[in-house]
Amino acid sequence: MESIDVSTRSRMEFVEITSQINKVVSQSGIRNGVVVVYVPHTTAGVTINEAADPSVVQDIIAKLAELVPHRGAYKHTEGNSDAHIKSTLVGSSVHLIVSGGSLALGTWQGIFFCEFDGPRKRRVHVEVMSK
Repeated sequence: MESIDVSTRSRMEFVEITSQINKVVSQSGIRNGVVVVYVPHTTAGVTINEAADPSVVQDIIAKLAELVPHRGAYKHTEGNSDAHIKSTLVGSSVHLIVSGGSLALGTWQGIFFCEFDGPRKRRVHVEVMSK
């Protein structure tokens, strides 16, 4: 397992980590298999979506903020209940196919670390497994 450190600057922010994941896959030497990207935080997540047009990420962040507002009638008293809910909606892991030593992503796809309770220093775990 390898780990990637991610520093965020905003309360809600998506950080593209595709190049870091590609580097881990490349260094593993595995030609065909699966990579698991896992975020071990209860107020952050990981997703795959369009990386070519930044307005897509902006739209996702705006819609999540609308669906799950920062302030609400939450029982959790730390002030970050919305972040826990957003993390649950997005998810804490993704699985990707490795083919020919590369991630089998679509043309426009990228991997994003999703911060919902920043700014913070976070960690992402990456496990590459051969076929």
